[in-house]
Amino acid sequence: MRAAVVREFGEDLSIETVENPICPENGVVLEVAACGVCRSDFHGWVGEHPKVGPGSILGHEYCGTVVEAGVNATHRIGERLIAPFILACGACPACATGVSNTCANQITPGFGTPGAYAEFVAVPYDHNLVDLPETMSPALAAGLGCRVTTAWHALTDRASVRAGEWVAVHGTGGIGLATLLLAQALGARVVAVDVVDEKLDHAKAHGAEAVVNAARVNAAEAIREITGGGAHVSIEALGIGPTTNASLECLRILGRHVQVGMPAGDGMMDVNMRAIYAKQLSFFGTRGMPSWKYPSLLEMIERGAVDISPMLARKVPLSSASAELHAMKGPTAPGTAVITDFSA
Repeated sequence: MRAAVVREFGEDLSIETVENPICPENGVVLEVAACGVCRSDFHGWVGEHPKVGPGSILGHEYCGTVVEAGVNATHRIGERLIAPFILACGACPACATGVSNTCANQITPGFGTPGAYAEFVAVPYDHNLVDLPETMSPALAAGLGCRVTTAWHALTDRASVRAGEWVAVHGTGGIGLATLLLAQALGARVVAVDVVDEKLDHAKAHGAEAVVNAARVNAAEAIREITGGGAHVSIEALGIGPTTNASLECLRILGRHVQVGMPAGDGMMDVNMRAIYAKQLSFFGTRGMPSWKYPSLLEMIERGAVDISPMLARKVPLSSASAELHAMKGPTAPGTAVITDFSA
């Protein structure tokens, strides 16, 4: 099969012909219809993820059609499926108590096992996969596996956002834009923060009540003024120290910070503990979403309660994945890229 392979960190991916994946007994092989290019992929591509090295195939936001099924698989050949990026075992205490996104035995294609920057991908623990709705394009569905599901879980489970609350979103890339769209669906008022005017205009056009350019003003001060005392909930979507502290400092007393952005580098950063202590803030970490929450999210999208189409900016061929990753070294344009052509 054709795949984009990491050979050197930070350099163009190598488009190669590699062996087709072996079908796991407890899973399936998908012919990949679409795969998102995510900032988490960028962290692996530049050498900041311990499970990504030379020879790795990235890609954890994908959907496709089953072309081979293992003897213990729950799905069958021909089914069109969406995959969450965390594949949970289904048998451990975490899975049994409904928090499968914390499964100790989890597998994440693209990080430790071959991902979906390829024509085919092996998916173990296929009970995590869900049907791709007929009304949803594969390109749009691909972004659900990481960005939309992570944002949904952050808002509904970790932060417990309520209608009428102010939500600040620091970073309006894929996860940030998903957070904006979903928070509005929950009835929240959203302030979007970025350093790129084009992305802030995009956020404003899609419902942000206010926007803040952090390159021009103190973001935390601006948000406290806009919201009359501070946001109730603040989402950090980049994984860097300055935005994490701005997220904490923009909150009102008893506010809730959710760390959605994967921390860069070794993950260490200086955090304003005085803000946490003095305002008695809650600090939540989050990663992914339990797969059982998929049906309710898909139902919202299908009935039009939330429109996630603004997230999809462009469809690209496999050979353009490198260019998308290179672009993440600096400010990026609004929306996200999805690989939909694996032959070019």
